[in-house]
Amino acid sequence: MARVLPVLFACASLSAAAAAQPADDLGRWHAGPYSYSDELGGFAIVGISGSGRTADDPVVLVQEFHSASPVTLVIRAERPTRPRNFVGDFADGCIHMRIVTLNNSGLPWVGFEFELQERLGEPSTFGDGLSFDQRNTESDSIFCDRFSEYSRDFEPYDRLLFRNGHTDPLQT
Repeated sequence: MARVLPVLFACASLSAAAAAQPADDLGRWHAGPYSYSDELGGFAIVGISGSGRTADDPVVLVQEFHSASPVTLVIRAERPTRPRNFVGDFADGCIHMRIVTLNNSGLPWVGFEFELQERLGEPSTFGDGLSFDQRNTESDSIFCDRFSEYSRDFEPYDRLLFRNGHTDPLQT
């Protein structure tokens, strides 16, 4: 079973995307010690780069949404796991990410939401270890160029909701 791990997210413009690495034979896109997949449908990953180890080298995930419906990004640890051990080539439980999303739904978006789940369809709880940088109440690492505000919900969910803005069709 795939385990989704803590992630720091930031929206960005398409021009911020670095050179993309192709998906492997299983449709997984690899960056750092993790893989990323659009296997549950509703959107397509079109590129990935970076290691995700630091804010200066985030995973840059470029994706295209074909509808305004919720989708699931599957993240898997592809290397041995050593939580909070930031030395070596291990999955340490922290991923710095920049998400670049093309709205190809034909509809304007007035909000954008992320939710972490260890098991599909079950809200995240305190014990699963997932969070959007929960220890920091004021995080400058969470931002979006299309929405001026965000809120974080914790327990029984780990969610980010970006609001007060919009993304028109064919915009990122």
